[in-house]
Amino acid sequence: MRKILLVTLTVLFFSLVAFASDPETFVNLTIGEPETLDPLHSYDTASGEVILNLYDNLIQYDGESVTDYLPMISTEVPSVENGLINPEGTVYTFPIREGVKFHTGNVLTPEDVKYSFHRYILGDPSGGPQWMIIEALTGGAHASVESWFEAYSGMPYSEAVDADKNVVSEEARQKLISFYEEVVSPKVKIEGNSVVFTLDAPWGPFMNTIAHFGSWAAITDSKWGIENGAWDGKADGWWKWHDLEPQESPYHNAEAGSGPFKLVEWDSAEQKVILERFDDYWAGPATIKNVMIWGIDEFSTRKAIFEAGDADIAYFGSSYLDQAEALAAEGKAVVTKGYPTASITSLHFNWLVAEGSEYLGSGKLDGNGVPRDFFSDIHVRRGFAYCYDGTTFVDEVLNGNGVLVPTDLPKGFLGYDETLPLPEFNLAKAAEEFKKAWGGEVWEKGFKIQLLYNTGNDERQTIAEMLAYFVNSINPKFKVETLGVQWPTYLAAQRNGFLPIFTIGWLADYPDPHNFIATYYASYGAYASRQGVPFQEWAAANVDAEISAAAVSVDNEERIKLYRSIQEKVIDAAIGIPLYMPTGLNVRAPWVEGWYPHLVRSGFYYYQLSKNQ
Repeated sequence: MRKILLVTLTVLFFSLVAFASDPETFVNLTIGEPETLDPLHSYDTASGEVILNLYDNLIQYDGESVTDYLPMISTEVPSVENGLINPEGTVYTFPIREGVKFHTGNVLTPEDVKYSFHRYILGDPSGGPQWMIIEALTGGAHASVESWFEAYSGMPYSEAVDADKNVVSEEARQKLISFYEEVVSPKVKIEGNSVVFTLDAPWGPFMNTIAHFGSWAAITDSKWGIENGAWDGKADGWWKWHDLEPQESPYHNAEAGSGPFKLVEWDSAEQKVILERFDDYWAGPATIKNVMIWGIDEFSTRKAIFEAGDADIAYFGSSYLDQAEALAAEGKAVVTKGYPTASITSLHFNWLVAEGSEYLGSGKLDGNGVPRDFFSDIHVRRGFAYCYDGTTFVDEVLNGNGVLVPTDLPKGFLGYDETLPLPEFNLAKAAEEFKKAWGGEVWEKGFKIQLLYNTGNDERQTIAEMLAYFVNSINPKFKVETLGVQWPTYLAAQRNGFLPIFTIGWLADYPDPHNFIATYYASYGAYASRQGVPFQEWAAANVDAEISAAAVSVDNEERIKLYRSIQEKVIDAAIGIPLYMPTGLNVRAPWVEGWYPHLVRSGFYYYQLSKNQ
């Protein structure tokens, strides 16, 4: 094993040394790799990091602020004072910068902005990020284009388009065309050299939603997209591009952005992305010329490369904080820790696993597996919840670099309530719940189930192993097995509903409680489909109305009361386990300059970084 590790390190050193010794080249050693490079589909931090460097948005945050903005593709930040937001807060006008070049050589125009947003709305993939755009435009009335279409036409989308994406009748075709022409198109339209967004009602987080670092609102080259098989920009047939898989998009492993860097290579086999400076960038070329983002899942390899000075930033999970600080003491690293994050890591249950899952064993409650609806029983969910030792995990695994929270809402956000109960570790109560589960059959027959984690994420691996240990200790017939897989595999299994139980992290899309409460708990939330149809039915009946009311309310006291009620219900129903709220940890070489924390940035924005070597 030691010989293999030495050979691996030697190969990596030779491949990295030419990069790291170059002051114009930046090496980031991380874990995993992107799922996709298409802003339409991107909803994970690894994908988001690459996209924020390849693409621009209409506006960008001003430094660390999440409330102040600077122009980007828009030459001005809209406000009521400058006349670019109407007094009612429903019309936003963005004057488009002239002369901006895409990496393809095409010049960016207002048509590209309009096309980008229309494509995102119509494409709206299941479990993807475009619910935020749709929700903002409809004043919270809809979170999917299918719901929006049904409300307009009176016809369920599934009755207008079949599974092969063919219209079922001429009547359906006309309704689909009219929906685009009469409803979607006017929402984002061109007036002169400006693009105008019209919202059905005021929506407070709108500017946060479309700002840079939000990959789902990136501006893409429409000409390149159409030429390479993306939506053709026409009303007739738009449904053929709705809810595609990421790999069906030409933007999936290529790019057509105008950002400060362009894509050189995405080597999925080596989990490596290489970017190159775009010298024609409208705001001036970056200081850094080349960027290598390399997913090296094995920690000791990452650390050895970084310690040798052959990388500029390396991912150190909180469990390795002591090793990071030891490097800092030797002058080999700069460590920044304990800064606020708008993030929650949770474990959630799938109440009805999708057919075809390979993680259910026999698929029956016979001691060798579990049925698809195993976690629809509240006593099973409560039993697992009582087996999480959060205090030990935060203190000993995270080295205190995190806090326990009652629900999937970060401390400091509106609606956070410290009087709500934290997750309780109590094996005696866990046993009581398991004895009640499935009318006593769980205790009598036992079960076998797989708990996955993404390799390289040591915290998630430890959570999986701790939970498996404690559940298995309660009854010798209980068999929770842990399994590490690569990030794209893990994410795809989640999105397809194949995982009966899964750990997920959420970095705020925008700093408002709705972005967490709706995401985790609403029937239409980003994680709803991963928790199964029975969960969605529960959410629709119990919390959806309150979630919607809180989102549109301008009375903070009313919002606080609503969020309290929602959180009480999800705690009682044991929807999931809020594992921890991480506090920030960044480990970088002493020569790295320009880095600062940001609540909603995925990874690093290399345009702002430089090397003082």
